[in-house]
Amino acid sequence: MNKMSIRKDDTVIVLSGKDKGKQGKVLNVLPKESKVVVEGVNVVSRHTKPRKQGDQGGIIKKEAPIYACKVQKVCPKCNKPTRIGHKVEGDKKVRICKKCGAEI
Repeated sequence: MNKMSIRKDDTVIVLSGKDKGKQGKVLNVLPKESKVVVEGVNVVSRHTKPRKQGDQGGIIKKEAPIYACKVQKVCPKCNKPTRIGHKVEGDKKVRICKKCGAEI
């Protein structure tokens, strides 16, 4: 299993599928499955039953996970989709943009 370079609260763009071209914030990362949940992407309808007395049932829209290989990080500085590189500064490892070289 490889280490994922996408983290929670990153801004990403979808590369393929029905939501291709959409941008959104990563809400959740599932590294064991190599999947991410992105805000406003891969929205599915969930039919729910009311569980308790007075609960509201119905159709709820929620984001489903998509494979991390189908999204790409958007650099906050140059605002372009980019691959993520790593650089060691002192004793800590930082992520850098492959296009502009800025620290992410």
